[in-house]
Amino acid sequence: MKLAYLAPAAAIALLTATAAQAADPVMGDWQTVGGAAKVRIAPCASDAAKACGTITWMKNPKDKAGGPQKDVNNPDPALRSRTVVGLQLIRDFKPAGAGKWTGGKIYDPGSGKTYGSKLGANADGTLKVEGCIGPICQAQTWTR
Repeated sequence: MKLAYLAPAAAIALLTATAAQAADPVMGDWQTVGGAAKVRIAPCASDAAKACGTITWMKNPKDKAGGPQKDVNNPDPALRSRTVVGLQLIRDFKPAGAGKWTGGKIYDPGSGKTYGSKLGANADGTLKVEGCIGPICQAQTWTR
């Protein structure tokens, strides 16, 4: 009988966690450096406790032949035919405090490389996105 009470409690806890993430300043739509693309950061479909980001728009969505840009630099030949718009760019970020997410990965479709990454909301409403190889990180600032 006690299990019947646990399921609603677990559902309420999950909804509360999801609502807290939705209020997190990292969540939402972001424009990358130079306005080349827009990325939507939201709870991951596979694990709502983590944050993921998907490319929702590109300034230049077409390739030279007029078709959609493809993930041609991906090291996995089987993934090179997927379109860049709709591509998951960031994945598996874990909360590390208000407006801070760590432990995730960021994929660069331009090079086909994936990097360890951190996300952090800046006081001015921008987003600091860091890609790291070991202890060395490079940062970009994304805007709403």
